[in-house]
Amino acid sequence: DANPLRPYRNMDWLIYLMAGVLLLLSVIRLSYRKYFADLFRAFFNPTLSQRQLKDQLSQSPFPNMLLNIFFAIALGLYFYLVLYRQQVFPQAEPWLLIPGLIILVAVVYGSKYVMLRFFGWLFGNTELADAYIFILYLINKILGVLLAPFLVILAFCKPEIARTSFYISIFFIVLLIIYMYIRSYYLMRPYLSYSKLHFFLYLCEFEVEPVLILTKVLQNFWLTGNP
Repeated sequence: DANPLRPYRNMDWLIYLMAGVLLLLSVIRLSYRKYFADLFRAFFNPTLSQRQLKDQLSQSPFPNMLLNIFFAIALGLYFYLVLYRQQVFPQAEPWLLIPGLIILVAVVYGSKYVMLRFFGWLFGNTELADAYIFILYLINKILGVLLAPFLVILAFCKPEIARTSFYISIFFIVLLIIYMYIRSYYLMRPYLSYSKLHFFLYLCEFEVEPVLILTKVLQNFWLTGNP
């Protein structure tokens, strides 16, 4: 009654991948100290960010682009590590799955950026669209930085620690999403005085519902291995 041997998979590449991700974040952090300081000031001080820091951050296109790229890499790698820990798609090649997830994240948020720009132009309110895009991508950048330590834990720690880390990371992701929509509501409140129902429907249908569905699917993968 011998148990079948699982095929050996060399995971040394994961060490180099994680080292590269952390190195990228470190280079961005050390090369653009002022940008990082302004980024976190904008996150913790909503009033100051909208009035004084928004233009400063917008005038730094290169670190802004680098952190957007880092967000896509961090979130795509986060999805892969959660699926890998639960042995979902065990036969999938990492060199195909990881870039696929990163590209998926980039496409989703890139499409959302284009749609927000288009609707801002269509309804003649580009200023409101710019302010909302600023909040959205500010939260994304903070999330990318926040995910870095969780990536290390999910990649290398024991299953019990990794499982706890997963739930803690979900908690922080949900908090950031709630914070983003609180800031978005106060931004749009002057335009919603006639109908707050529209904002609520938008929030549930296009923002909260996809996040809840994705979270539920990942939890089912983690607990049962079934979607």
